[in-house]
Amino acid sequence: MKKKPAKVPWAKKPRIRGPLPGPKAAAILKRDAAVMSTSYTRSYPLAAHRGRGMWIEDPDGNRFLDFTAGIAVTASGHCHPSVVRAAQEQAAKLIHMSGTDFYYDVQVRLAEKLASLAPGASKKRVFFTNSGTESVEAAFKLARYKTGRERMIAFFGAFHGRTFGSLSLTGSKVRQKKKFGALVPGVTHVEYPYFYRLCKHDDLLRYGEECVDFIENTLFKRTVPPEDVAAVIVEPIQGEGGYVVPPPNFHQRLRALTKKYGILMIADEVQSGMGRTGKMFAIEHWNVEPDMITVAKGIASGFPLGALIAPADLMDWEPGAHANTFGGNPVACAAALETIRLLETKLMKNAERSGELLLSGLEGLSRRYAEIGDVRGIGLMVGIEIVKDRGTREIAPQLRDRVIDECFKRGLLLLPCGDNSIRFSPPLIASPGDVGTALEILGDVFESL
Repeated sequence: MKKKPAKVPWAKKPRIRGPLPGPKAAAILKRDAAVMSTSYTRSYPLAAHRGRGMWIEDPDGNRFLDFTAGIAVTASGHCHPSVVRAAQEQAAKLIHMSGTDFYYDVQVRLAEKLASLAPGASKKRVFFTNSGTESVEAAFKLARYKTGRERMIAFFGAFHGRTFGSLSLTGSKVRQKKKFGALVPGVTHVEYPYFYRLCKHDDLLRYGEECVDFIENTLFKRTVPPEDVAAVIVEPIQGEGGYVVPPPNFHQRLRALTKKYGILMIADEVQSGMGRTGKMFAIEHWNVEPDMITVAKGIASGFPLGALIAPADLMDWEPGAHANTFGGNPVACAAALETIRLLETKLMKNAERSGELLLSGLEGLSRRYAEIGDVRGIGLMVGIEIVKDRGTREIAPQLRDRVIDECFKRGLLLLPCGDNSIRFSPPLIASPGDVGTALEILGDVFESL
């Protein structure tokens, strides 16, 4: 009788067997350096070999607690059994039959589900893509197509993608635009209400008003005719820009402004959506109904999939106006349907509960360590800002990078965001124990500085 293969003994704590990277990981890094694009940014030498739940193991057997979720992607954790099963069953039936030229049930079922989840009572339609960037491109095109207007308003600090249209909207880091020449014209960037870093006073609500009022009272009167603006695109919570949560009145005031001038509002939920903040879409925290929602990342627990969701009377462009080959792939759609089921049954609630523990724990660390200048977030979309001096709030990007590297050496995976912030975006299955382990490691790192 054959023995069953031994289960991988996934531990409750990280396990680091020696200096990182180990020999097998180092060999992969060396091969990577010879053939991969030099444009990639890697914060530390992690070579992922396999994953399960909250854990990533490298080829040398080192085990890491993952508080990145592959950049906020693996919502249900790595290789969730029911997501794997859904993908396997679909792959055994149909892997591909381009959904923009043909029909298949699993794509329709996912579109129906997303349409039912989007805020607002109006009938919705869905356009499927492969990524967040493509979802934003689709929204950009639809906004121009529907309104007949060319201009767009976006925000400094925003990240909307790296292709020419979405990159034109991005306002995150100059290196993302350097040497690419002229981008899509007609995009104007304005200040996102980054209270900790940019506000000149201590009135949060007043600051939220000021950022929107600038658009109407200065931009619309000096340089940008409102009747020429197709859409305003905004991240409900800025992601790459620093995990920045805006004042509570900002989104409602912005929505009122867009309605006043017949401008569309696009909520870019690529990083903040799909349950990460405890609601399916982060914009719901402010009771705002945008005209369009872009999603990707967490929608399919790691399979490449994105979507644009919009009212049916808005997404009524003619056949052939926009399409793609791989968007709405059957296997990715099956994984997404199972991911959404998990989100609705337990993971959104868990994101809320574990997020409160994480936020509280980080606030506790900030009281002990002056290098933590600010703690902010909703659900499991949480960031801390690293500073040289809490009084002056001088940014400390090198210290931030050192903290992330030291956490890696201790078995905790984190990623940077903004100029000097650290993002905490674990899978939405994160337990109180996982949060406690992450806080313990982070505390040890700050204690060692």
